[in-house]
Amino acid sequence: MIEMKIKGVTVDPVTSMPIIILKDKEGKRTLPIWVGVFEAGAIALELEGMIAPRPLTHDLIKSIIEGLQGRVTQVHVYSLRDNTFFAKIVICRGKKKVNIDARPSDALALALRTGVPIYVSEEALDDISKFDRFEEGEEIEKLKLFLANLKPEDFGKYKM
Repeated sequence: MIEMKIKGVTVDPVTSMPIIILKDKEGKRTLPIWVGVFEAGAIALELEGMIAPRPLTHDLIKSIIEGLQGRVTQVHVYSLRDNTFFAKIVICRGKKKVNIDARPSDALALALRTGVPIYVSEEALDDISKFDRFEEGEEIEKLKLFLANLKPEDFGKYKM
């Protein structure tokens, strides 16, 4: 498992879908995860340090876990199958550890809210090269170029 950080939320130039960009500590490996508009919004709000007037779903989940004397300890993005990423949230309660299946967007939003590390498996990083959301050719080359050239200022306040 490789520890990664959420570097930002951007928009896919080909599909106009939100993408969460994860990078390893050295900045050498990037993992783009396409997510829904609402999930991207929840992550962007947290990245920007904005507080919603009422708890969002991920705030509620955090409160429920803590209210049951549990704590989130880490998040894993461990697989990519049929163009879908799989993740789990690791929760500890006393000496008991529970792995909860989750969409990566939900796991990442919760990781941000709890300040826990995000780990990505080598398998998921290797499998992204087989990702076939796009036809080979011009579209995939355009996306690769876009991801390779991302700069910090590209992660701004996006209207979702």
